[in-house]
Amino acid sequence: MGKLAILIFILFLGVLALFAVYNNEVTTINVPFGDVYEIPKIGVILFSSAFGALAMLIIFAIRDTRRFIATYQIQKKQKKEEKIQSLYSKAVNAILANDAEEARDTLEEILKEEEHTDALLRLGDLSVKEKKFEDAFGYYKRALASNPQNLEALFSIEAVMEEMGRWQEALEYIENILDIDADNLSALYKKRSLLERDGKWDDLIDVQRTILKNVHTDEERQREQSNLLGYRYEYARDSLEKGELEKANKGFRAILREDKNFIPAYLGVAEVMLREEEAEDAVNFLEKGYEQTSSLIILARLEDMLINLGEPSRLISIYRKSISDNPQNNILKFFLGKLYYRLEMIDDALETLSSLDMTESYPELYKLMGELYLRRNQCEKAVEEFKKALDMKKTFRLPYCCQSCGRSSEQWSGRCPACSSWNTYQFDLHGTCKT
Repeated sequence: MGKLAILIFILFLGVLALFAVYNNEVTTINVPFGDVYEIPKIGVILFSSAFGALAMLIIFAIRDTRRFIATYQIQKKQKKEEKIQSLYSKAVNAILANDAEEARDTLEEILKEEEHTDALLRLGDLSVKEKKFEDAFGYYKRALASNPQNLEALFSIEAVMEEMGRWQEALEYIENILDIDADNLSALYKKRSLLERDGKWDDLIDVQRTILKNVHTDEERQREQSNLLGYRYEYARDSLEKGELEKANKGFRAILREDKNFIPAYLGVAEVMLREEEAEDAVNFLEKGYEQTSSLIILARLEDMLINLGEPSRLISIYRKSISDNPQNNILKFFLGKLYYRLEMIDDALETLSSLDMTESYPELYKLMGELYLRRNQCEKAVEEFKKALDMKKTFRLPYCCQSCGRSSEQWSGRCPACSSWNTYQFDLHGTCKT
């Protein structure tokens, strides 16, 4: 490259010499506001060339200086980034090693270099672990300020708000996340949880519909569809508790149009009728519901209502018809025997219970048989039945249990408080539910 430059320079001088031979004339140059000069033409050419070369030299010098400064800044930035990355890796390793003190010191060292978002988030996590929620909130807020679109920072702040019991603010941060990403399932699940906590069933149903649109698998879709039905039941039940009977009735009936086996909705409609003093309509409705579902929960509620109305004979007819349609159903016979016992019809109760297939025995049966023998003063037989019940380590009762998680309860509920499933409570007879 150097030899080529020399060759070009020599050629340039040769051309100038050739011009000098053929251009000996003098050129007059007037300097503005100054003197007049006479210069040979070759001098003008040399002066112009020198000026152009100087200008190019200055331009190249400026360009090279800018490149040098930019390169220096890039190298400096790269070194800083390498240092920060090395410190951050060290801090993460310390966190994994459960050395909170070293992790905190290293992360603070990073913050001396720059307002590092991830370092602020990890410091917030350390503070949460130590239950220092105010400190955690401060770190997370700084992280969010450095990157207002950072979803991790928003989720972290929301979690801290929950820990501090600031539920409304937690919901506001979830709304901020949904403003950035309207279909974020994690945020939607969080919002659902917060709305459920406050009993805002109307808003919750809208959120649940959005969740249903965004789930990915058929299994998730089926689960969330079931949840939507459950939340609609909660909305109707809440309306019932507030005395909004028409709204409650519409809600329960809408559920039954979609799921004929949603037992809590049957009981809800019947309760609405009872509050409207339409007891006969409630009985008729439950009777049809029992024919539709064969649910013992509905049958037990029907039993209470008919006894209160003073119509036990109608109830006995319902039991007998059911047993006639399904003569092998021992549970129905047990319930009929229990009804006879409740009505003081001791002989009928003994006859019915004695007809049970004892290969399917359960402590409730033995306890009830013992009570019946006591009523007839047959103490020895009563003792034998009570012993059988004791051997099974349970006493006479009709508990409920959740078919989903196996939780046992003395009280019926439309929703299991343990696993949060709806329409899962049944009578716990002969291993109906297993944990």
